[in-house]
Amino acid sequence: MSTMQATTVSCPNYGRTNRVPVTAEGRPKCGHCKHPLPWMVDAGDDDFTEVAERADVPVVVDLWATWCGPCRRVSPALEKVATDLAGRIKLVKVDVDKNPRLSQRSKVQAVPTLLVLDPGETVARQAGAAPAPALRQWVEQSITAREG
Repeated sequence: MSTMQATTVSCPNYGRTNRVPVTAEGRPKCGHCKHPLPWMVDAGDDDFTEVAERADVPVVVDLWATWCGPCRRVSPALEKVATDLAGRIKLVKVDVDKNPRLSQRSKVQAVPTLLVLDPGETVARQAGAAPAPALRQWVEQSITAREG
């Protein structure tokens, strides 16, 4: 990408708003207290490779649709997981209706479909919504199995 895109994230430790690039090396930290920040960004057909597949942390991909009720229920749970695991994962959200190539490439048959990429390779896949504790356990098992 030629332009640096960023999103804003509140520090769960300090409360200060920070600008976090959608693509970067390392792990984002609060500019004030240096606490790890939750890394939550959107991606699509044109930037998914750079945003998700080239990340140097494990990436949880949420393939969702605006019309999907379970997708709307799982979104806050995923944001909680990303906050709880700040500094360890990156959450990348992909609207399948706006990104048909990525949806087809990922073989999405139901939404939400969740993937864990590490590094850029799918190491876990799950369809359907789940509560935050179950999602966190799934993510942690997926990335721990890869590390072990």
